Amino acid sequence: MSELFDAIDALIASRAPLPSPEERKRLRKAHGLTVDEVAKALQVRRATVSGWESGKTEPRPPERDAYARLLGKLAELYPAEPPGPSEASETSGAEAAAAPPAPAPQASPGPQPERGAGSSAARTARSRPPAPASTPTEVRPAQAPSPTAESVPGRTVRQSSTPRRPAAGRTAPAGGDPRFENGPLAVLDVDEGQVLAYCAGGLILDVPAKTLPALVDWTLKEARLGQPRLSGPGKDADPLLVLSEAVCRRYGLPTHLTDEERLAGRLPESHKVVKQLARTGWKLTRRGFGPWARIYRPAQGSTRNCVQVCIPSWNALDTRHWADAAQLPPADLARLLGTYAARVMTPRGSTAVTGLELMTALHPPTRASEPDETGKRHSEPNPGSLGQNPVDCAPCEAPDGHPLLADLPRFHRRTPAEVLREEAYDWARPLTDEECTLRYLVGIDVNMAFAAGANGLVVGLGAPTHVKRPEFDPKLPGSWLVDLSHVDLSRVKLGKEWVNLDADLLPSPFSPTGERPEGPAWYATPTVAYAAELGYDVRPVEAYVRYDNGRYLDAWYNRLRDAYVATMGDLGVAATARPEEFLASMEGYQDRDPGMAIVVSAIKATVKGGIGKLRERPRGEGWKPGQPWRALSRPTWRPDIRAAIISRTRINMHRKILKHASFTGRYPVAILSDCAVYAAEGPSPLDFLPYREGKPLPGGWRLGVSPGMVKHEGTQTVLWGEGVRERFDAPELNLARYIKTGEVTNEDDGE
Repeated sequence: MSELFDAIDALIASRAPLPSPEERKRLRKAHGLTVDEVAKALQVRRATVSGWESGKTEPRPPERDAYARLLGKLAELYPAEPPGPSEASETSGAEAAAAPPAPAPQASPGPQPERGAGSSAARTARSRPPAPASTPTEVRPAQAPSPTAESVPGRTVRQSSTPRRPAAGRTAPAGGDPRFENGPLAVLDVDEGQVLAYCAGGLILDVPAKTLPALVDWTLKEARLGQPRLSGPGKDADPLLVLSEAVCRRYGLPTHLTDEERLAGRLPESHKVVKQLARTGWKLTRRGFGPWARIYRPAQGSTRNCVQVCIPSWNALDTRHWADAAQLPPADLARLLGTYAARVMTPRGSTAVTGLELMTALHPPTRASEPDETGKRHSEPNPGSLGQNPVDCAPCEAPDGHPLLADLPRFHRRTPAEVLREEAYDWARPLTDEECTLRYLVGIDVNMAFAAGANGLVVGLGAPTHVKRPEFDPKLPGSWLVDLSHVDLSRVKLGKEWVNLDADLLPSPFSPTGERPEGPAWYATPTVAYAAELGYDVRPVEAYVRYDNGRYLDAWYNRLRDAYVATMGDLGVAATARPEEFLASMEGYQDRDPGMAIVVSAIKATVKGGIGKLRERPRGEGWKPGQPWRALSRPTWRPDIRAAIISRTRINMHRKILKHASFTGRYPVAILSDCAVYAAEGPSPLDFLPYREGKPLPGGWRLGVSPGMVKHEGTQTVLWGEGVRERFDAPELNLARYIKTGEVTNEDDGE
């Protein structure tokens, strides 16, 4: 009889309705799963799962039963949140963080926020626009703000004649998290003797804390600051407090670090505030109390007791990436950092640190297991992550000074056959006679080039395996020792056709200098795969390959891409603009909203810095060559992943260069990282890019805002270029370095 019952249950389950396509996608993302992982588990194609999630197709047996079981298990772990009561007159920071990117606010001053009185958790909404800065505004009773309204640019706030207090038992607006209803962070300042917390969305809180330990307590118990996890198995982001100079003075901190403290990167253990924290049971991480500090107590169960502190006057916000953000009024700084937090993540240090932390936040090393026989869950490895423990790199992937190279002679210089050197382009050549007859040199720059290089890239997740005389597999990530000197760029295969090109005008794709290799060298998989794509045999001598692999960076790329495109949209640069419209919208875009322009800069720095951190070198620490350094203890210290990203980015550029040359006969005269310079009759990229009826050359350069597309970097005259090279007696001086402004410096403008 039990067999009959099982058959009946199976029959009913086979007809049970599945969740909506939107809910299927939500459940997958909530658990941090990629489409590829689901497809692999169900033994179907990636496109099949995508069709199920878009609603274009529906699963059929036998895959339907397994898919239904997966969705059922995920629904138990991540139930849909019921809609909460709406609050017509108030907007929370968490709501703003969860909302889709808003249209660009106007450059005119935003509405003035009012602050509550008499309650440490008092919360306010914004009212009418402020009067000129010389006349403080009297704030009217709070009105319902627009969710896209920007916060007050000024500092002075008058107390409302009808102060607002939080309602008892209050919950967050629909879709928000009541634990973090006031947003991910607060910028603290002092006004008329009162410490105020300026939150994202224009909200201002009164801060009652008299000491720094009391401030940490208030933040965790009353402020309702923080950010929900970015991945199902991950952790919620700790609240971030940004302290102004006035707040530093209020809580006994110096407004600036001494030279000795700056070099050490922290306050000494003997400082009174550090001692005060220790006396009250608060701890600091190994990096101590520096520009970015974490103050914590051991977690109680699943509850974290940690607050991050950022001190701009201690140079926490690097001016190379955050411009003058440290000098902004608190409301403006809260808006800027709140936007970055909502679209990327709550900053956890420099943009480089945040870029690396974002990878881990999207792919945590562990997850909760299925319940055991007692009903308890345990921590287990999270598939698709880099795990909890670091893995050794291959000897060829190790940078100089690594412990794996301790036995090398002290002054030994490793050859290409000993070390993997995948770096960005720095190449230039003299102009041809024909190019000298043209008037302009026009630079184009690839948007978020290294992010685009990470998109869809299969990287190793575990340790390498050494293989002798391997068959090359373009789908297998690793480092390969192979001779590519036979690849002749004068005749290559593009698609299915062989084409003839002028190899003297092209950089080699196999080295950052553009020089043709002279023998065996180590390359990452994308570089070797490109040689095969061009129609040439590749026969590796040996390799270090990673059989445990996956598209670890896809979610990272998607998050940063969306953040970049949304913020550029705020600045009036639309993703759907035609080429002429795009070029016009890029003119002066940074001046339309300087705050959002800083966010764009920080997003780009998050990409480059995060990739750089994958091969972080020793910094001070009393380190000597051959000894381990601190970064090696991280699972995210992965020089092989960095090499693969840079390799793919360089190859992406070279592929477009060949496509453009084969179609137009034009070749670049200089390339620096993600910028390429061409000679042209006119000053615009449209004077040499082959657009037809608004459509670009397939596989070639394409104008637009999305990562991988290009923008106008700068234009100078051919006479300027020849003059600069003659002045420095350098016929191959890289003009891409100076094309943006024409000013010759030693700095790399980068993106």
